[in-house]
Amino acid sequence: MTNENELEILLVTIPGLEPPLFEEARERGFENLTRIKGGVVFNGSWEDVWRANLEMRGASRILVRLGSFHAVHLAQLDKRARRFPWRDFLRPDVPVRVEVMSRKSRIYHKKAAQERIERALTEEAGIPTSPDADISIKVRIFEDLCTISVDSSGEGLHIRGHKEALNKAPMRETLAALLLRRCGYRGQMPVIDPMCGSGTFVMEAAEITTELQPGRSRKFAFEKLVTFDEARWKNLKIDAPNKNSDFRFYGFDRDEGAIKRSRANAKRAGITHLTEFNRQTITELRPPEGPPGLVIINPPYGIRIGEAKKLYPLYQSLGNSLLGRFSGWRVGLVTNSSNLAEATGLPFTATATPFSHGGIRVNLYATTPLP
Repeated sequence: MTNENELEILLVTIPGLEPPLFEEARERGFENLTRIKGGVVFNGSWEDVWRANLEMRGASRILVRLGSFHAVHLAQLDKRARRFPWRDFLRPDVPVRVEVMSRKSRIYHKKAAQERIERALTEEAGIPTSPDADISIKVRIFEDLCTISVDSSGEGLHIRGHKEALNKAPMRETLAALLLRRCGYRGQMPVIDPMCGSGTFVMEAAEITTELQPGRSRKFAFEKLVTFDEARWKNLKIDAPNKNSDFRFYGFDRDEGAIKRSRANAKRAGITHLTEFNRQTITELRPPEGPPGLVIINPPYGIRIGEAKKLYPLYQSLGNSLLGRFSGWRVGLVTNSSNLAEATGLPFTATATPFSHGGIRVNLYATTPLP
């Protein structure tokens, strides 16, 4: 099927954000990268899988292709699944769950295909299955080719293990990292979020500048696979980076509860010394002393037309504050409405970055340094 150095590894992301994920993977030293819809693919070893989970900030999860075979009917699927080398990857004491997707194939009944795969696992390989298992086996049947992968991450990689306190509509850490990168942020400037919510943009920016490993505080599904090596894994983890930062990272919100949550999250992440969270309105927004940096904002946006109209004063106020006081700063703005973006009066570049956030089609609008 595959050997140690020829695993096909897929870094998954939100469609539309493949370019910044590709850039990050290249900077992390992964080679022979190919951009596809919804992710980036490369060949590597299990150690590359572990390192990607530990170090990649933008990937939502990391899938590893275990092998593939053709199957045109359920009996053939059953036979070939029973011959698949499950025990090369999966432990008999760790249950797995099976998820099947089928498109453009003669095997179209996903539930029946799932049952055949589960029987092969339990009856031939002695591996238990459970719908609640931490290990997910993903079976994709496309044009009669059955491809079997394992989700090496387990919980989504946005779960860093630090952000216990959330606001109502939290920005995921993985998404925040890609949007910061899309705005040109590489850890070499201060960052401000005037509507910080749970503090995600601010925390990601602070961690990027000090090169903290995003997966340092959590567990991964790959730790329960046959291929896991505890000693090699420990060698990849860095207890604490030596790098400090010349910059601070600021979060503001008019809600005192959001500020308390952000401070608590930053404390758990060990970056309190780099971050500052204070209650403040948009009209009170001022740049800190020092060099210009990036203002990045995920403001409210209305789903319905009536809701959007009520938000125009907020966007106009935001634009006035930034244009009047933030000369030399860059701005990144996430919203679902070009009209709301235009209401800020900010000189956004011609090309926005479209993606999905919470099931809503949105855009990242970005500026060059403000005049």
